[in-house]
Amino acid sequence: MLYVVPTPIGNLDDLTPRALKALVSVRAVFCEDTRRTRKLFSHFNIQTPLLRYNERDERSRQAILERLRGGEDVALVSDGGLPGLSDPGRRIVELARGEGIGVSALPGANAAVTALAGSGLAADSFVMLGFLPRSPSKRQAALRKAAALGKTVVVYESPFRVLRLLEDAEACLGPSCRVSCARELTKVHEEWLCGTVAEMRALLGGRKELLGEFVVMFGPLEDEEAPEEAEAAPA
Repeated sequence: MLYVVPTPIGNLDDLTPRALKALVSVRAVFCEDTRRTRKLFSHFNIQTPLLRYNERDERSRQAILERLRGGEDVALVSDGGLPGLSDPGRRIVELARGEGIGVSALPGANAAVTALAGSGLAADSFVMLGFLPRSPSKRQAALRKAAALGKTVVVYESPFRVLRLLEDAEACLGPSCRVSCARELTKVHEEWLCGTVAEMRALLGGRKELLGEFVVMFGPLEDEEAPEEAEAAPA
């Protein structure tokens, strides 16, 4: 059995009892970065062998499959959150399913849904884009296409590119588009910032230093808010 196990996005105590039980009981745990995951293991005194998994490396994928074919239970984790959602994991799950190997995905921490729950924006239906391309034109195209669906749009961004993301959002979604930014979720310096795109650009642009990963959520556009380009964009 392959267990897809979510790990805390910040606060280590957010690990669920079921996730802890899985990490303790399997024969091996595969992770993105052993240094990051070892901190979690030390916190809970987990002694299970910890091995690195590289989603892009065929040998790494086969190492997991060989164990699964041999009847071993193994777990897959990412640096934080749920593997497969903007984190490595989808490929090995696909391969395991293709061979008829059991896969169990456990519920737990996820930055996108945590941020949505605290944003005040519509979250009954949303579009998750993860990390956008670095090209401004491609970012804007992705934002326009998602915004045309009339749902809240969720984006992950680094502190080094968040201002450029907001510039692109103002250009294609308009300065009055509602936005909520969640920074350093569940950590000591957790911060929530809400307003319009123009207000958020001014606020963050006035800071000397930006730290921590961001979850940026753009609210659904009202008809009068949407620039012509956004209105004309294909769904």
